[in-house]
Amino acid sequence: MRLAGPENSVTAEPRARKYKCGLPQPCPEEHLAFRMVSGAANVIGPKICLEDKMLMSSVKDNVGRGLNIALVNGVSGELIEARAFDMWAGDVNDLLKFIRPLHEGTLVFVASYDDPATKMNEETRKLFSDLGSKNVKDLAFRDSWVFVGAKGVQNKSPFEQHVKNSKHTNKYEGWPEALEMEGCIPRRTTAS
Repeated sequence: MRLAGPENSVTAEPRARKYKCGLPQPCPEEHLAFRMVSGAANVIGPKICLEDKMLMSSVKDNVGRGLNIALVNGVSGELIEARAFDMWAGDVNDLLKFIRPLHEGTLVFVASYDDPATKMNEETRKLFSDLGSKNVKDLAFRDSWVFVGAKGVQNKSPFEQHVKNSKHTNKYEGWPEALEMEGCIPRRTTAS
């Protein structure tokens, strides 16, 4: 019997090699690899990974009920700040103070957990819409939502998923399924 070592494990190991953040293929040059998962019901917290660095997760103890948001420099890919905003019992003004002053080219990663929308107001929805969201206007109680946008985008972001909370389609009792999204985001150039 011959044991398959790492150098000859092609037949014994059918799983493909994983790249940054567990992506199935590498991103092109000048792109940032990301993978994010919304929270599952009110039990499993969300995760946001960028360039193989976990920006937000339960393990890092920096996620919470509501919207989990990581702000990233779109040129360097460095984390600027990561915070959770309670959209059930929290103050929406904390969220507004966080996203109003963003600089051009700042990437905004958002993963919902439990309830992303109860405290959302018109201004909040408009700010996320300006960052490229097309679903924020329809976001409601206990929906699942993952989104990557940027300050200064011209079009709607291709990086967005949304599942409505509906008792007919919910995966968990009272909550829709968790959403998973991954991809490659072009780095912003320094010249705007």
